[in-house]
Amino acid sequence: MTNTQPAILGFDPGRDKCGVAVMGLDRQLYYHQVVPAADAIAHIESLRQKFPISLVVMGDQTTAKKWKQQLNQELTDKLNIILVDERYSTLEARDRYWQMFPPTGLTKLLPKGMRQPPRPIDDIVAILLIERYLNRLTSSSLSDN
Repeated sequence: MTNTQPAILGFDPGRDKCGVAVMGLDRQLYYHQVVPAADAIAHIESLRQKFPISLVVMGDQTTAKKWKQQLNQELTDKLNIILVDERYSTLEARDRYWQMFPPTGLTKLLPKGMRQPPRPIDDIVAILLIERYLNRLTSSSLSDN
């Protein structure tokens, strides 16, 4: 799939696994995946071959500084990296998971707060980070008027 619109890469880095998502400025979601941390940089490089990624949006917590440094050192072409507030993103991602993949069977009967997604949701955190960045952009451009 080739797209001419600039895309944003959401990156939720972790020690063992990382969430990766690619979204257009129009909020169209092109890709999301949880990848092993060891493969994250290679994975980002391959995504850059497929999508016109203009910047990386990354959570600002635990391993952010180390990952930012690593991305700057190891990516073939430098990318702008923007850190966004990732507080509560895991809780939000859990709710979003069930919106994207509605529960079936017995899971449907569980109270919402007790439902655990059946897989890691780091990729959904990456989607939320992009949305937080875009929301910040649109709210600041609205307040400039």
